[in-house]
Amino acid sequence: MTRARILIVGGGFAGVECARRLERALSPQRARIALVAPFSYQLYMPLLPQVASGVLTPQSVAVSLRRGLRHTRVIPGGSIGVDTDAKVCVIRKITDEIIDERYDYLVLAPGSVTRTFDIPGLSEHALGMKTLAEAAYLRDHVIAQLDLADAATDPAERASRLRFIVVGGGYAGTETAACLQRITVAAARRYPRLDARLIKWHIVDVAPKLMPELGDKLGSDALRILRDRGIEVSLGVSVARVEPEQVTLTDGRTLPCRTLVWTAGVTASPLLATLGAETVRGRLSVTSRLTVPGADGVFALGDAAAVPDLDKGEGAVCPPTAQHAQRQGRTAADNVAASLRGTALRSYVHKDLGLVVDLGGRDAVSRPLGLQLTGMPAQAVARGYHLMALRTNVAKVRTVTNWLLNAAAGDDYVRTGFQSRRPATLRDFEYTDAYLTRDQVRARTRSAAGGA
Repeated sequence: MTRARILIVGGGFAGVECARRLERALSPQRARIALVAPFSYQLYMPLLPQVASGVLTPQSVAVSLRRGLRHTRVIPGGSIGVDTDAKVCVIRKITDEIIDERYDYLVLAPGSVTRTFDIPGLSEHALGMKTLAEAAYLRDHVIAQLDLADAATDPAERASRLRFIVVGGGYAGTETAACLQRITVAAARRYPRLDARLIKWHIVDVAPKLMPELGDKLGSDALRILRDRGIEVSLGVSVARVEPEQVTLTDGRTLPCRTLVWTAGVTASPLLATLGAETVRGRLSVTSRLTVPGADGVFALGDAAAVPDLDKGEGAVCPPTAQHAQRQGRTAADNVAASLRGTALRSYVHKDLGLVVDLGGRDAVSRPLGLQLTGMPAQAVARGYHLMALRTNVAKVRTVTNWLLNAAAGDDYVRTGFQSRRPATLRDFEYTDAYLTRDQVRARTRSAAGGA
């Protein structure tokens, strides 16, 4: 019996969950499973703000791909193009070697990249918060601003170094600002020439509400908590220009600032453009069974796919969250196995478990199964959810240990310096310029076919 070649692109929630379930459903004699991932870990992104603030170590949120995957071949690299007619995926390995990987079934879960706009100075000066490297870099950068502000003799320089602007009032931006504001204010006690009142954190979002997914009450509660802690929140406002030492907002204000963190949403991986398939706001249009129409043997899920939300109906699609990605991974695996066996595929249907937002310390807002919570009860739910979602016991133990250590011993304000000379642009950290065009992919696969 010929073994089916199953290729999974992406080592995030959706891709890893799909691989794990396929290993249980199909024997190695029935299928050869390969997973393409640029890093040797699955990143638990919801806890990145706690890495940036130093509450958690990077290892706590970087779960090894080798734990839980028994016979899946892991290809260290990223897919840079797909030819669905030839059933070939073009992969750039971490050595920059480019290879062609043939497949019978392709599961696309390449995730997303930070969404940017044509704002002067944004690409040159903004910092991201989507990768582990960006979180580590941001921590070093923020502490460096405190060090430099303490040593500064010019009041204008000190003011610009002590103002931090976070663009994006969603979960990532709000949690990043909340966690880092808490640590910088606490750190001021260790600096003889810094006054905590001089440290300014500012959330900017073009939307009229902060985290509208929370609903009016919890959204208002979160806004009140942030403002009570001294975090300025400007809604209905965006960034007009970013310069090395100041940021201009669309309402005309020019603020001294040397740190702008950009978390204003995500867009699907540039890989999807190489397929030439129909998209919905940049995400692949898929059926409720996660299949890509017109592409034989191709499934798409997670941030890469506009998966119909059958629970809401009326053309709604599932939001790009970890909760959906994990569940879609299981559904995709079941449907790939069903395709091999010639049985019926099932639709993706879900029940929302709720939302959690950790604002650092004892501050949080949560809505588990519709119940609205704030304060310590919300914090307990938020941390319980994160522990449940972490895939391995090792990661759970590391995370709990870090939380306990931080609660007992407090924060440290150490710059590692490991990335002090690395480029800090979104493009450098997220490799958005590494992809081929659709024509380049087709020319490559046609040339390879002709040579064969």
